[in-house]
Amino acid sequence: MSRNQSRRPAVRRVRSTVLAAVTAVAVPVCAVACSPIAAAPLVGQRGPVGVADGVVADGTSVFADVPAVANLDRRLLASLRDAADEAADDGVELDVNSGWRSERYQEQLFEEAAAKYGSEDEAERWVARPGTSVHEAGDAVDIGPTSAMSWLSRHGASFGLCQVYGNEPWHFERRPDAVSDGCPAPYADPTDDPRMRR
Repeated sequence: MSRNQSRRPAVRRVRSTVLAAVTAVAVPVCAVACSPIAAAPLVGQRGPVGVADGVVADGTSVFADVPAVANLDRRLLASLRDAADEAADDGVELDVNSGWRSERYQEQLFEEAAAKYGSEDEAERWVARPGTSVHEAGDAVDIGPTSAMSWLSRHGASFGLCQVYGNEPWHFERRPDAVSDGCPAPYADPTDDPRMRR
């Protein structure tokens, strides 16, 4: 047995250990329930969704240079960053749990919600169908942690940022009229939103 042959099992163990550690750290966050999701490939798709699809790590700042943040509508992002600056003065940090998403990522989230809630109809109360989500257009952002959601709920109107769904206190969109008129009443859930209808 050559010297290289005897070292191969050790190299494989090191590579496996490193891969397992990297995978454990890189588990993405689900905007639906702000819990880890499995980064599994979709049927017929190549590879798992990742950062390029809008997946973010815990603690992603509104100032981060990642697709989920950088691909947000520029006016939404400017309002969000202005709000984050003021929130920081109050000791509150606004994190992006989800922002812009690729259609492939939206499809994965919808499939996971359908499995979790037992039907596509029930899943629609929490996750828009692929092709209809305002996240895909970069027009929505999910904010965390709870202190940030609460702060933005109280102060967001002055930045034109409003909660849109009663069942999703983390979901904010830009409503420019809110600066002068306040935020409109939220929809109960996405199934009440006419934009989500097929």
